[in-house]
Amino acid sequence: MATLDWYGCATFRLRVAGITVFLDAYIDRIPGAAGTGSTADDVEACDWIVVGHSHFDHVWGAERIARRTGATIIGSYETIRIMQAEGIPEDQLLPVAGGECVRLSADVTVTVFPSQHSCVWSITGASQSGDVCIGDLGVDYQEQRGRMATLAQWIAKLGPDALSHLRASEQGARGDGGALVFQFDTPEGSLLYQDPSGHWTGIFRDLRPDVAILAAAGRGNVDGQPIQGSLAQFVGRQADLVRPRRVILCHHDDWLPGFSVPAETIPIREALRRVAPRTQLVELGYLDGYALFG
Repeated sequence: MATLDWYGCATFRLRVAGITVFLDAYIDRIPGAAGTGSTADDVEACDWIVVGHSHFDHVWGAERIARRTGATIIGSYETIRIMQAEGIPEDQLLPVAGGECVRLSADVTVTVFPSQHSCVWSITGASQSGDVCIGDLGVDYQEQRGRMATLAQWIAKLGPDALSHLRASEQGARGDGGALVFQFDTPEGSLLYQDPSGHWTGIFRDLRPDVAILAAAGRGNVDGQPIQGSLAQFVGRQADLVRPRRVILCHHDDWLPGFSVPAETIPIREALRRVAPRTQLVELGYLDGYALFG
């Protein structure tokens, strides 16, 4: 039976058809933050790691898991560059950009699709899933980069524990490296995995997974522009595009207090009820061992 364990933020362990796959690898937390209490150094078994994008809260830890277990890392060319700098051998690194179908075992494949990161540059503080945001359309890339300086000032005020954590996790990522989504095809069913809140509509609408892991953090990105509405509406829009039987949320817990907020799920549930009434919302606890297709 395929099982899914949530480690907090957007990190999961998928066990299916005799293999173990980590979806992202960010497990370590600052004291008092939501999470499992474990670290990447505690992982003893892993065959593959897929990384959705190159920010620290997704890729940090992949290098330690790969060293300890011999797992192969699948990620963007930027993610792979970071892992090379960490000394991971070439035969454990598989760079992808979207369009690739990777065979993980005789019975399991994962197909890679290009995606989008959430519009971090358009926010100046944490907001809730039901908060409506409008405007910021047509902002060019140079201005977006300039606005990120405001985000850096916000992060600088988080306190000594958070700043120590950020220094430890700093791996020199050049932005998000190009966000990716992954669709796993297994003997029991198909699973879509997304770790930031963004998509290309023309790609997403043609996917039909049985189960979809969807990110619920920040301001949603639709085809390169910030959603004109709420995060809850964005999640509902994505569910309407891919039409899974179940949606599992990620990136919605308080993984870095002061920066993140635990997302309210009631607005998300209501949005799903309106636009995707046949889709069930599943809220996982940490390390639940959820029967994915049961």
